Amino acid sequence: MARARDLGILFDGASGQWNTITDVPGVEVGYATIVAGDGALQMGAGPVRTGVTAILPRGKASHDPVFAGWFPLNGNGEMTGTAWVDESGFLEGPICLTNTHSVGLVRDAVVGWQARTGTLFQPWSNPVVAETYDGYLNDINGFHVKEAHVRQALDTAASGPLAEGNVGGGTGMVCHDFKGGTGTASRVGRAAGQDFAVGALVQANYGSRADLRIDGVPVGREIGLDRVPAPDWRGEKGAGSIIVVLATDLPLLPLQCRRLAQRAGLGLARVGGVGHNGSGDIFIAFSTGNILPLGGAAVLTGLRMLPNEEIDPLFEAAIEAVEESILNALAMAETMTGMHGRTVHALPYDLLAEAMARYRRRD
Repeated sequence: MARARDLGILFDGASGQWNTITDVPGVEVGYATIVAGDGALQMGAGPVRTGVTAILPRGKASHDPVFAGWFPLNGNGEMTGTAWVDESGFLEGPICLTNTHSVGLVRDAVVGWQARTGTLFQPWSNPVVAETYDGYLNDINGFHVKEAHVRQALDTAASGPLAEGNVGGGTGMVCHDFKGGTGTASRVGRAAGQDFAVGALVQANYGSRADLRIDGVPVGREIGLDRVPAPDWRGEKGAGSIIVVLATDLPLLPLQCRRLAQRAGLGLARVGGVGHNGSGDIFIAFSTGNILPLGGAAVLTGLRMLPNEEIDPLFEAAIEAVEESILNALAMAETMTGMHGRTVHALPYDLLAEAMARYRRRD
């Protein structure tokens, strides 16, 4: 498989070393991918096409909190722990992504992991866990995600290049009626005299075929259902969801993190996302640019912040990173057959190249 850039798709902006969210120093990502069984659905037995993704804002070496903010473009989905993010401005642990019906177990498993590792900041925890629905391919009511899978994702989290497509929480997902899943990208730049990195990670499970745009080309209309079949949904047009996680090392305050999270919707729109009624399009952004230890002596804490007048380069970088993350999820996903023999086809590289060639490209 190839990432979107390797297919000749052009993007604005400069990417980081790995072109992943882990280009933000300290950020680590881990996966647990669960694929088992074939054939007709036997609830509780499979077939299974699901998993867990874990994002650790400061990695396993430091569990200090970070400033964060979130934004729901369309709220037909779930992201737990956001009431406390709003109230405190803090993200006090990892972010985990999974399927819709495994949110509760993953949340509880994160609490247990924090208790065992001594990383609870209060006697209780309000973990951030988000979801998209993989019930077209996966036995979602069989509850196949277990505590061990959550621990695996958290304990194996690392920096460096990341797997994409059919991995982690994105394993069984569908995007623009092609196989979707997990995607990531980054941008580097300069604002207020400081170099910065911003990274995005998406769990893409949204959108209609006809809406898909790549570099402005209406690829979804060019690769019609007569050329590549689409899933036989029994629900609303465009139903599905996308979760976007944005990270930066610039020092942002919580309200600025929320503003950054909002820009994920503009990256989504570039690819053809419209926030359908049946879609849970929920975004969260965090900043590692301030050290925020909790507990200990009561002392005044000095903070830094990026001036609002200097924030536009960060907004632009985030939009570009989200756009490329979604296209990486599409490009890296492989055709998958799940329960009842249902097949979701990968974005075909040959037909993509034909579609792009029919439109004028910038140099």
